[in-house]
Amino acid sequence: MKSLLLSCFFLMLIAIVKSQSFVCTQKSDSLFFSYNGRQVFGAKLISSSSESFSAQKLSQRIGNKSFEMVAVHAADGKAFELQGIVRSIGQSMACESDAREGGLRVVRHSYGNAISTLDNAVYCRNEDWLLSFDLAFPNLSIAADAKTGYMVKSHGSEIIIRFRPHYYRDHRDLKYFDPSKYEVWKKPVVGWSSWFAYFDKVSEYDVHKTADALSTKLVPFGLEYLQVDDGYQQVPIGMPNSWLQSNSKFPSGLSKLAGYIQSKGMKPAIWTNVSFADASAAQQHAALFVKDPQNKPAKGNWVGYVMDGSNPATIQQLISPVYKGLRDSGWQYFKLDALRHLRYEGYNSFAGYFEKKKYDRAEAFRNVVKEVRKQVGKDHFLLACWGIRPELTGIADGCRIGNDGYSYAGLAQFNSYNNIVWRNDPDHIELSPREAYRSCVATSLTGSLFMVTDKAELYEQSPLVEAARRSIPVLFTLPGQVYDVDPSRSELIGQADIELSGSGPRPFDAGTATTTALFALDVAKPFENWLVLGRLNENDKHIPLRDLGLDPSKRYHVFEFWTKQYMGNVEKAFVPPVIDSVFGCQVFCFREVQSHPQTLATNRHISCGALELQQVNWQNNQLTGVSEVVQGDVYEIYIYEPEGFQLETVGCTGATIVKQDKKGMVRTITLQPAGKSTVEWTVKYK
Repeated sequence: MKSLLLSCFFLMLIAIVKSQSFVCTQKSDSLFFSYNGRQVFGAKLISSSSESFSAQKLSQRIGNKSFEMVAVHAADGKAFELQGIVRSIGQSMACESDAREGGLRVVRHSYGNAISTLDNAVYCRNEDWLLSFDLAFPNLSIAADAKTGYMVKSHGSEIIIRFRPHYYRDHRDLKYFDPSKYEVWKKPVVGWSSWFAYFDKVSEYDVHKTADALSTKLVPFGLEYLQVDDGYQQVPIGMPNSWLQSNSKFPSGLSKLAGYIQSKGMKPAIWTNVSFADASAAQQHAALFVKDPQNKPAKGNWVGYVMDGSNPATIQQLISPVYKGLRDSGWQYFKLDALRHLRYEGYNSFAGYFEKKKYDRAEAFRNVVKEVRKQVGKDHFLLACWGIRPELTGIADGCRIGNDGYSYAGLAQFNSYNNIVWRNDPDHIELSPREAYRSCVATSLTGSLFMVTDKAELYEQSPLVEAARRSIPVLFTLPGQVYDVDPSRSELIGQADIELSGSGPRPFDAGTATTTALFALDVAKPFENWLVLGRLNENDKHIPLRDLGLDPSKRYHVFEFWTKQYMGNVEKAFVPPVIDSVFGCQVFCFREVQSHPQTLATNRHISCGALELQQVNWQNNQLTGVSEVVQGDVYEIYIYEPEGFQLETVGCTGATIVKQDKKGMVRTITLQPAGKSTVEWTVKYK
């Protein structure tokens, strides 16, 4: 009996040790953090006046949120230095952990292993943890290292470190977030939607005409999808054939339409929704629907008869055939609409039905979308629409975060979700004189879903198409903040479970009014780091460099992309000029001043070279580069030449030099690609 009790005791002890997933160990002048049995942080503590250190530790749980805090001090109370390595696995990023007091509100994203002076934390998506420091630049620096993770240096008399496990799942209240089970869609998502162009009057002729225009005007620049929206299906919407057999406006059928889109170099994309409007079919197949208190097929506003996601027969008969059929017909992108109405007017409004069945209505809702995901396959893009849908985390590739109409505010209200939880969809971009450039800039710099929606004639005739050309494809960015710049919507995300009506935006859905007009993209390429800043209005007239994450003690060249104007070099702060009314916004590129000729930007993409510059090098009085260009598109390189450098020759392979001239300190080299996608160029100085 005694040995049995001892065995039970040791088993309990092992279980307790295993449950302690976070462990902090201090050994003399070293500090180590382990999580789930793996070392995630190791540091050396250095002091010129003390050889011993203390580490106070606190583990606290508030609700479902776990906090692990460590405060480090030298024995003599004086300042000391911490040099450490944060070891993450898989997708990770340096970032800001919490909003700062004061300063400009800037939505930050990064491309590559970019590091900013604003960063005070490392987020590891694969394990969903956040490690942060209660210090700021210049007392803290984080640098990416491809082999080891992130190098951290901090200095102070007290260094406080915070570790937050299950950060997005628990601290951000996304209970379905499990990154071990899915990856974010990393390829660019750029396309055209028929909705605002033609609404439900769209026809086969309209789609053909638009495909013809897009194939020459935008496909070469990175547009990939053509999405047919509401208007092709049979009405009333009901049984699978109402989706699979197109109406008289599409006489050739959906399979041939998909083939035509593909013949023009695009991937076919299609809209569907989860409503069911056919009353006779609902009565005939009553067992497939949720029941109202009178035991009849339940009906709700916008959703019609409520398909029962808790019934396997409903999934098999009403969901599976639609999406298998569309995929088999060649469709490769799926916009799934009316989801909020299925949840609110459908499952929440008839909660008693699910209570009686003892079935979780959120799981019933997820069952429907899981089946769509299964049938379309993980290799095809799935967009959840409309309004924020946290229950679909891990199922949908993208989410339309707000109502119909482009949402600038949403890019600041859910900036931390983008490309971590899913790809944010701010809704379609209309290339109007007022909004074209502004919408394209905000969408591209945040790496969001980019879908234009105009009639074919605009792409053929209007110069506004240039706004889209220079903004696509979007780069796969990561958020620079794991908090939302405007938290007013995401802090209410828990309320997404409790609504009874989806008619109109709810307090947790993305808004439309501009929350902030500043969107920054930190770029890290193997040869150089720089920052791109989009400014959408005149509100911020004085921009401190520290608020952009730039070192205020250094000087930076500033180049405006749309007007192709050099703004000079600045330190500490930048005062932007008045916005040109032709564009309605500005895109500034900040590059640290070098002592030799250097690239300022190119004309290919608003990232100022991040997209197409494969290599840039200064050596032996030569500036050389390799660029991926668009065939037939004139390519321009803007180079700053300091005093004392005299041009000798300009050469290139894969293109013809159209001209090269100099204005002030900036030389513009214009190349015409000669049928090749790669151009190598050399600028030699005496």
